Amino acid sequence: MRQSINSKRIAIVAVVIFLLFWLIGWYWSLSPDTFDVRQRLKQNSPVENPTNIAGYTLTTTMIDVSETLIDKPGGYLSNDITPPGIFLDNMPAWEFGALEMVRDLALSMRKDFSRSQSQSIENPYLTKAHPKFNMDHKSWALPSSESSYADGIELLKKYRDELANTRNTDSQFYTRADNLREWLKQVEKRLGSYSQRLSASVGSARINTDLAGDSNAKQSSPVASQRVVKTSWWKLDDNFYEARGATWALLHFLKAVEIEFYDVLEDKNALVSLQQIIRELEATQQSVFSPMILNGSGFGMLANHSLVMANYISRANAALIELSELLNQG
Repeated sequence: MRQSINSKRIAIVAVVIFLLFWLIGWYWSLSPDTFDVRQRLKQNSPVENPTNIAGYTLTTTMIDVSETLIDKPGGYLSNDITPPGIFLDNMPAWEFGALEMVRDLALSMRKDFSRSQSQSIENPYLTKAHPKFNMDHKSWALPSSESSYADGIELLKKYRDELANTRNTDSQFYTRADNLREWLKQVEKRLGSYSQRLSASVGSARINTDLAGDSNAKQSSPVASQRVVKTSWWKLDDNFYEARGATWALLHFLKAVEIEFYDVLEDKNALVSLQQIIRELEATQQSVFSPMILNGSGFGMLANHSLVMANYISRANAALIELSELLNQG
């Protein structure tokens, strides 16, 4: 009798713990909301007229996005080794997508935005911050991923403080069309990759176009002229949430670019193109009402969330290519 009562207690405790972990995991898996870049800058900036300081808005937005990765509910989950974080995969995928966009921007900040020409010296803060964000996103000790990213954030803040100091000429940010275009070219490739991976949720035969347009080009090893590409069922939700995290971060970066490079974009008649890209990216952040990411066929009865996401990203990428061309014109 006593053994039966103990067994029931153990079963009840197990069920309670499971439900508790499930609720915490559900809460931690909620994607962060988008925020108003201009409003947040106005509320939190200690300087007057921060939008008049070149680089201040974009650097602040980069800091805000990076801090969201480690300060959101549940903190940074990609390197968790304890429950319930170890059982979650959607939010870690979201984190990795946002992190990849931060890494791309950190690289461009280091080699393009903060330098006037190819022979100029790199900014010391950005030189140190860039590798901090390239820390393995699953490292949990010595050092942990979030501690490395926090160090990178502090270095960005020091760089931002020097931008605001008009008496300091060592740290600069140049709102030039060629600098912006170099970063956008990286973003194009990133979005193109997401679009292809999301579209592969439905298997399709693809023609090999790797060497198209150059009759003398070579590649390391021969590949078939046609192959069937299909994402594993187990990777569908990971690809979706990684793309969702990447577009979330990019959306805020481009809103900051609209403020930073307003005069340049207006001069190139490219402001409308940027605003269209922002609108497409905003659509990628709509609420997902389904309890799981569905993978219906192209014209089947069930939705295919990956194809919907791929559609928005492809349209944004097409507009991004057009924007790059406008910036390249005199």
